[in-house]
Amino acid sequence: MDIKDAALMMLSESADHPGVASLAQTAYERLMNDEPVDYRLLDELIGEASGKGVLRSLNAKYGPAAFEAITGPILAEIGRQAPIRSRRYSAPADPEADPLRASAWPTR
Repeated sequence: MDIKDAALMMLSESADHPGVASLAQTAYERLMNDEPVDYRLLDELIGEASGKGVLRSLNAKYGPAAFEAITGPILAEIGRQAPIRSRRYSAPADPEADPLRASAWPTR
């Protein structure tokens, strides 16, 4: 299944949830017009679908393999586009504020 089909499935399965359906329709129309779809729209679609129980009902209705086929292309596109945030510790700007890098031990 490609991302266009996945967006169409999300659109058809979210008819009872107008917020999810609106996001899915926007994504699907952009894909059909060969326009870029920003990862933030797709992320919002997945978040809303999760919050409204659409993802849970997809999994229950179609099973794990089909659920993966529907959500996988959307999640892969989010993963491809989303910026990677560093998980590295950001050191304080002032080395004297860090007790391990300070020039002198603090006195009590």
